[in-house]
Parts: sequence; C-alpha cells; structure tokens
Amino acid sequence: QVQLVESGGGLVQAGGSLRLSCVASGRTDSITAMGWYRQAPGKQRELVSVMSSGGSTNYADSVKGRFTISRNNAKNTVYLQMNTLKPEDTAVYYCNVRRFSAYPVDYWGQGTQVTVSS
Repeated sequence: QVQLVESGGGLVQAGGSLRLSCVASGRTDSITAMGWYRQAPGKQRELVSVMSSGGSTNYADSVKGRFTISRNNAKNTVYLQMNTLKPEDTAVYYCNVRRFSAYPVDYWGQGTQVTVSS
C-alpha cells in the first residue's frame, strides 16, 4: 500500500500562486508516475499534470505555461507550482501515484481544495 498526504491548497485571488505538495509513504518502491488531477463541482475528474519516473511531463492544455510539476524521488514527493491562477482552476486537487509491481496500481490522496476568487 501507498499512503499519500497532500498539502498546500487554499484560497487565493485570481492571478495569485499556490504550491501543492504530496508525500508518498509505505510501499514506495517501484513508483512510476506521480501527478495531479482535479475535480470541480459537477464535473469529472481530469488530469492536470503527470511526471514519469524518467522525468517526462504531460500537462492539460488549460494549465500549460502556468503550472509546473516537479518531483523529488529521494523524498517520494511531487509538487505542483500553480501560477497566474484563474477562477476556473477552482477544484479539489488530488495527488495520484502509480506503482508497478506485477501490474500497475493507482493510489489517490484525500484531495486538497483550491479556490480562486475573481
């Protein structure tokens, strides 16, 4: 099992910045991808950004150029730096970690609320 603890959410004005952190513990061996998803009220959960163990990244079009994902493998931590926040970025943000043993298994954090006021 992998446990994920997120931090860094909050309330910010449009144009502001926040940094999310997610620390993984437990069976952290064989972790491959680490990333972030978000879910706004009434909408489906969507990918925000993901980083592979090799460092390759993927971003949702809506956050490209504003958000930056990074990870510290020694600390089993993934970060999401969010700049130039917009009201439409308001959502619960979930950390996601994929661990590959005999097959891939996804683990999710409890979610952290990000609210951007206009």
